[in-house]
Amino acid sequence: NFYLNSLKVKLSVYVLLDSLSFCQLFLECPLECCLQRNRLRSHPLPDQTIYLMARKIEMPDLKKNAWERNSLVLKSFDCTSEDNEQIISLLATALENPVKQNEENTEQKEADRATCAASTVHQADQTCRRIISQTMKDAKDKNVLPGEMKSLSEELNKLKAEFLEDLRQGNNLKNQICIQSQYFDPATSVISSFQHKATNVVNKYILK
Repeated sequence: NFYLNSLKVKLSVYVLLDSLSFCQLFLECPLECCLQRNRLRSHPLPDQTIYLMARKIEMPDLKKNAWERNSLVLKSFDCTSEDNEQIISLLATALENPVKQNEENTEQKEADRATCAASTVHQADQTCRRIISQTMKDAKDKNVLPGEMKSLSEELNKLKAEFLEDLRQGNNLKNQICIQSQYFDPATSVISSFQHKATNVVNKYILK
C-alpha cells in the first residue's frame, strides 16, 4: 500500500540505515482501464475505492526526492519487450549500487524529515478528530439545531482538511527537528491553532 510518498519514505529509511539496494517500479494506468480491470476480478472493489486511490496515489518524483532516483515509470496497459529490458536494468543498477549511509548523509536527513512529517500529520489528524467530536457534543448540549449541526460538522471537517494539508506541505514544521530515530512531536505545538479556530467556528452557532 505504498501509494503515498510519506509511506514509501519509511521503507527508504531502513534501506539507508542497513545499506541495502532500493528501487521502485511504478505502473501507470488510466483510471478507466483500472475500473475495467477491477470489474473483471472475482471479488471487485467498489468503483468509489478506485476513484479514491486514483486521486491519492503519488508518482515517484525523481527531481524532488533523491531516495527515489532508482525508479522506473511504465505504462501498464502497453507493455513491450523494451519495458522488460528497462526493468532488468533497473534491478541490476539497484543491486550494484546499494545505498551507503556514509555517502548519503543528505539523503538520510531528507528521509528523516519526511518520516517525521508523516508521523506528525497522523498525530494531528487523530487529535483534530477528537477535537471535532468533542466540539460537536458541546454544540448538541447547547441545543444547536440539527440543520445547523450538519453545517457545523461540514465547516469543522473542512477546517481540518485545510489544517492537515498545510501541515503536509511543511508550513507548520519549520524549525522542528528530528534526530535519527528520536522524533520530537511538533503536532503538539501547532494543534492549539486548530483548537482555537474550531472554538471560533462553534461559537458562531452557540452564541447566536
